[in-house]
Amino acid sequence: MILFPAIDLKDGQCVRLYKGDMAQATVFSDSPAAQAKAFAEAGAQWIHVVDLNGAFAGEPVNGDSVRAILEAVNVPIQLGGGIRSMETITYWLSLGVKRVILGTVALRQPELVKDACRHYPGQICVGIDARDGMVAVEGWAEVSELQVIELAQQFEDAGVAAIIYTDVGRDGAMEGPDIEGTRALAAAVSIPIIASGGVSSLEDLKAIAQIKQGNIEGAISGRAIYDGAFTVPEGIAALS
Repeated sequence: MILFPAIDLKDGQCVRLYKGDMAQATVFSDSPAAQAKAFAEAGAQWIHVVDLNGAFAGEPVNGDSVRAILEAVNVPIQLGGGIRSMETITYWLSLGVKRVILGTVALRQPELVKDACRHYPGQICVGIDARDGMVAVEGWAEVSELQVIELAQQFEDAGVAAIIYTDVGRDGAMEGPDIEGTRALAAAVSIPIIASGGVSSLEDLKAIAQIKQGNIEGAISGRAIYDGAFTVPEGIAALS
């Protein structure tokens, strides 16, 4: 399994939100590129990057920071936040992003996701964010009437590289991940699942690694790493 250290971008800085609230952001670094380099030097196999401003704006906002990260490291990057057109998908992949994450458009324009998978096989992920089991979109600001598993199953045969499942109510809260929700989702689809939101300890990572249902590709962690709950090498070891 893969540990994906997270870099969340807000106003050019590396931050973590509390339960998806943009008004409750803790700044961890003024240099996202330096943070990415630190993760790479610590042995990260992938880095997970989210343009938080872009998720709310519906278009990329922190492009300078993303480009700086791409220039700073050779580690593969998966990027989400504000990616809502084929043009934007093509732009980021052409710059060297290895996988793009489509969230809001997965609900609003599922055909775009399927088209993107055909054009860029193995490079399209779907980000499913949830509040109380229901899909949240527009930077987590809106909650739909669609259940997580219902949305995921729409892409069963589309060629999606992975589904990133985040329980918004746990994200940045250090309250532990949604193990049961992750297990249920993994059992419902054959698409690889990446667990996100709430990871606070090595025990949380071990619990994710012990999920037997489906195909768990790995876990995303941000605040726990920044707060020193564990290091990147320790997290990698816990998942393996």
